[in-house]
Amino acid sequence: MSEAVGFTLVQLRYFVVAAEAGSMTAAAERLLIAQSAVSTAVSNLEHELGVQLFIRRKGKGLVATAAGERLLLQARELLGHARDVAAEARGVEGGLSGPVRLGCFVTLAPFVLPRLLAAAAERHPQLRIDVLEGEADDLDHALRTGRIDFAVTYNLGLGLGITRETVASLPAHALVAADHPLAGRGTIDLAALAHEPFVLLDLPHSRDYFWSLVTATGITPVVRHRSHSYEAVRSLVALGHGFSVLHQRPATDHTYSGARVAVLELSNEHPRLDLVLARMDGIRHTARATAVAQLAHELLAPPAPAGRS
Repeated sequence: MSEAVGFTLVQLRYFVVAAEAGSMTAAAERLLIAQSAVSTAVSNLEHELGVQLFIRRKGKGLVATAAGERLLLQARELLGHARDVAAEARGVEGGLSGPVRLGCFVTLAPFVLPRLLAAAAERHPQLRIDVLEGEADDLDHALRTGRIDFAVTYNLGLGLGITRETVASLPAHALVAADHPLAGRGTIDLAALAHEPFVLLDLPHSRDYFWSLVTATGITPVVRHRSHSYEAVRSLVALGHGFSVLHQRPATDHTYSGARVAVLELSNEHPRLDLVLARMDGIRHTARATAVAQLAHELLAPPAPAGRS
């Protein structure tokens, strides 16, 4: 006979909320219960497991111990599956319901999130999708701590232990002002621009990738401007401050400045950048997260070539 489990889902839930809120008081406010109920649940959970889950700092809130960090990841997964069991018990006619925690690379968000959230609302109206936008390191950390179920991101800056499902491989393109002498070319060798000022999308990992594409021409460009903002880069290029190299393409060539840019395909071979769905190894997705991940794959994967099923 298997050994009985002495803790409850309620204790796990209170523990997760306390960890996320950073204090017993804030957790109680979120849960709409007395602070003593949260403190007692967490203390009983610690006693049952035989580990200390939090370091309690007077006036400074809670800090999860190493054991607490491990339990937090597992507790979120277990609570997610418990919600799936409850939904299944109520009957499949009710459809999927509850939260899905989605991460999205910050420059991808305008291209991915509106379509994905709209499609999810239509197909799974009872789901609540909570979004975390961030850079590669933010998403890596969020995956490892269980703050998100999966991430839509580039295959940049993700560490070991993270599974990547490639959705598309994206070619880079050069961006110049609409009145640039080479704007009408359509296709260009990147070396033709390498002597001009460079406007760099200055995000961790992304900047190294774009820099390597340009320096592969054998010329070290002069960076005139750097920006964390995708649209700031486009506006700087549109106003003649230099050229840039990017991946995503808005539906319009107009920028926030009102000026226009021209997109130039690259004639020389450059490494493509994979767009991926990333999740932690060994973590089983809830039915809700699986449904949203499948929907993201459907929306973001390139169409099959003509003549192929």
